[in-house]
Amino acid sequence: MSDPVESNVLLIENVPSQASSPSGGVVSVWTINRPDKLNALNSEVNSALKSACAWAEADDSVRVIVITGAVPNEPPEGKRAKPNSFVAGADISEFEGKSSAEIRPIFEDNVWEYVWNLSKPTIAMIDGFALGGGSEIALSCDLRLATPRSKFGTPEINLGLIPGGGGTQRLCRLLGYGRAMEMVMSGEMIGGEEANRIGLINHLVDEDSLREKTMEIAHNLATKSPHTIRIAKAAVRAALEQPFSAGIESERDLFCELFDTEDMAIGVKAFLNRETAEWTGA
Repeated sequence: MSDPVESNVLLIENVPSQASSPSGGVVSVWTINRPDKLNALNSEVNSALKSACAWAEADDSVRVIVITGAVPNEPPEGKRAKPNSFVAGADISEFEGKSSAEIRPIFEDNVWEYVWNLSKPTIAMIDGFALGGGSEIALSCDLRLATPRSKFGTPEINLGLIPGGGGTQRLCRLLGYGRAMEMVMSGEMIGGEEANRIGLINHLVDEDSLREKTMEIAHNLATKSPHTIRIAKAAVRAALEQPFSAGIESERDLFCELFDTEDMAIGVKAFLNRETAEWTGA
């Protein structure tokens, strides 16, 4: 396993997945580490996330990626603790004085697309604020788990802006036109329970159980064929990008192509023999 690029603003913990197949797989947990700024995205965090994405994509031992935010630091005596936050948006101080010509290159080569384009499963583990660019990080992941105290929103409208990291498009595809339009135009936050009710998150989990539940899901994904997981992700993604009939055709092509893989033969044989499949990843 290669070593990821070290960064103070992105902590990477590679958790061995004992039941992974092929063996030696890890669940890579990435913690955005700016708790005093509610883990807001800035240029340093964005650069670290991009580097981590490139590393994870290239390293076969990384089977699943979990993205989360650092917990608040203990406050000085007499001071109130900062609230929990996944990512409370972008660091707005980096927007001040920027022209469209200056901001465009940043958003054309943006961190949300790096996360979105990972071929491996990604899970957002959310406890607290997921606002603006933070909400878009969560939306760029395949699965989202959150606590009841979490808050989601796209408050860019209050800055005279709109979401710029894919929020308008991914919200609309996930929630539908009406709910997406309300969130984008109002800029209001919704809580974890409402996010669960409307399908913005996959699971609502108590604070004490969030990591356990997230890692349970991640380790389960790590037991699947890495190659087939990539194909499954591509097939489902096709529904977002292609007309229905084209998506059906794309799914059929991918399904048929899997019949030429080692892992399909292994999986079928293991099923018929009532054994546990030992994947090769090919």
